[in-house]
Amino acid sequence: MKKGIVKLISIVLAILMTGILLAGCGRKKTEDQSPPDTKQDSGEEKVPDSRITDRNITLSYWGPNAAVDALTSNEEHPVYMEMEKATGIKIKFLHPPAGQENEQFNLMIGSNELPDLIEYRWLKYPGGPVKAIEDNVIISLTDVIKEHAPNLTKYLQSREDADKQIKTDNNDYYCFPFLSDDEINLMYFGPQVRKDWLDDLKMEIPETIDEWETMLKAFKDQKAAEYPYAAIEHYIKQPFIFGAYGVTYDFYQEDGKVKYGPMEPGFKDGLAVYKRWYQDGLLDADFAAQDGKTMTAKITNNETGAFLATTVGGMGKLLTTMKEQDSKFLLAGAPWPTLSKGETAKFGHKAFVFDGKGAAITSQCEEVEIAAKWLDYGYSEEGYLLFNFGILGKTYTMEDGKPVYTEFMTDNPDGVNISDMINRAVLGRQGAHVQDRAIQVQVFQHPQQLEAIETWLKHEDFRRIPPLTPTPEESQRLATIMNEINTYVGEMVLKFIMGEEPLDKFGDYVQQLRKMDIEEAISIQQAALGRFNAR
Repeated sequence: MKKGIVKLISIVLAILMTGILLAGCGRKKTEDQSPPDTKQDSGEEKVPDSRITDRNITLSYWGPNAAVDALTSNEEHPVYMEMEKATGIKIKFLHPPAGQENEQFNLMIGSNELPDLIEYRWLKYPGGPVKAIEDNVIISLTDVIKEHAPNLTKYLQSREDADKQIKTDNNDYYCFPFLSDDEINLMYFGPQVRKDWLDDLKMEIPETIDEWETMLKAFKDQKAAEYPYAAIEHYIKQPFIFGAYGVTYDFYQEDGKVKYGPMEPGFKDGLAVYKRWYQDGLLDADFAAQDGKTMTAKITNNETGAFLATTVGGMGKLLTTMKEQDSKFLLAGAPWPTLSKGETAKFGHKAFVFDGKGAAITSQCEEVEIAAKWLDYGYSEEGYLLFNFGILGKTYTMEDGKPVYTEFMTDNPDGVNISDMINRAVLGRQGAHVQDRAIQVQVFQHPQQLEAIETWLKHEDFRRIPPLTPTPEESQRLATIMNEINTYVGEMVLKFIMGEEPLDKFGDYVQQLRKMDIEEAISIQQAALGRFNAR
C-alpha cells in the first residue's frame, strides 16, 4: 500500500476510535473547539470503507484549476490524487482559462455538451439554479443527497442556516456546496490603520466617524500623508461610512422589510462625509481611477495611513513586506465606524456560510449515484482532513489532538508562501467540502491579522440579505432593472463625492431611481426573502 494512503488511513482510524466528530461532519466549531483527538491507539488498523465501486469509472469535472500557477490540472493535485486512491474513482478535469470562467461557462452551456460535474457559482446562472434545473443543465439533488450523501446530510442536519442557503425556494438541493462554517473564515476584509503613526501621535484607534476625521487630519498635517485615506472605487461600496448611517450600498433588510440603501436618507449622509473628506484632501483624490497595486504603493511609500484591505493579501503581505524596509511599520484593524462612542456597528463585511459555489451533477451524467458518493467524500471525516490539511506527515501533523501545518506549508523550502501552498498542497478554498478555520488562522503570519478579524466581527449581523433564489422570471426582470440602476448609481455617487452634482439634488436622484423601477426590484427581493424565510 502506498505511503500516502497508509498515513491517511492511520489518521482516519484514530478519528473513528475517539468517536468525536469533526466540524466538517456536523459539529459547529467555536474558537475553543477543535478537530478530534487523533492520537494513535495500539489497536489494529482498519481500512475505511471509502472505495465506491470496483468498476473502472472516470467522471468529467469542469471547474477552476486550484493552483493554475503551479499545476496544469487538478489531476496533478495531491488532494485529488489521494481522493482517487481512497474512492477508486478517476476524475478528468476540464479547466477554463483563469479570468475567463464566466465566458467559457456560457459557451459550454450553449454547446449542450456537458461534463458529469460542474463547479460554479450557481446563483449567477441566468434565472438562478431553478432555471438551470428547468433548462436541463443540472439535476435536482434532493433525492440524490438523501439517498447517496450521508456525510453531507449529517452536516446539514446540524446547520439549519447552511441547509436553507443551499436550497431553492421549492426546497430543491442543486449542488454539493463549498461551505465555510466558522466566523473566522467568513470575515477577511475591513478598515486598517497605521498603528505606529497613532502611537507617535498618542491617539487611539478610531471608533466613530468624528474620530476617523480627526485621525485623518492628523495624518495629513503631522505625518505629511498626501493621501490620508486611500481607496479604490469598489471600496467606496463597502459598509464603511455608509454603515455608520445604517445603510449599505445595496439591498438590506430592516425588521423583515427590504430596502435599497442608495435611495435612503442615510446614504445621503454618508455621501456628505465622503464629499467633505474629498474636498479637504483626506480621501485619496485618485480613488476612482486607481487599482489595488497603486493603492498598495501609496501605503508602502508612507503616503497614506488608513485604508480597507484583506487580512492576507493586504495586512499580512504589507506587514511582511515592510518588516525590513521600516521596522516601525505597524498596522491594526479598526472597528467598523459608528456615529456614537460605544455603539455597535450595524454592518460589516462578512460572507455567508454558502456563497452559491458548489459542484452540481449535470443532466448528461450517466453515473449519478457514483458522482454523488464521490462528492460526498469531501464531507466525511477523512475527506475533511484531506481537503483542509492534506497529507499527514507532509503537510500537517497532529499536536494536542489538532491538525497543524508543517514547515512544508508555513516555511516552504522552495520559498512558496503559505497562501499559495493552501492552493497547491491542500484544497482549502474550493471543491465540495467544509472549510476549516485553520485555512484562515494558520495562513496568518502576524498576530495583528487575527486581532483585526476579532475586531471586525463586532457588528450586528441580521440586516444582510441572504443568498436568494428569485424565480426565473423574477431573476430576468431584476437583472434588467438593476443593470441600468447600478450604472446610474455608480455614476451619481462619483459626481456627488467629487462635487460635480450638489447633494441638494439627492431627491431628484431618488426620483430617477423610482422612474427606473427600483421599487419593483425591491418588491422582487422582498418576495424572494419571504420564500427564503419560509424554507
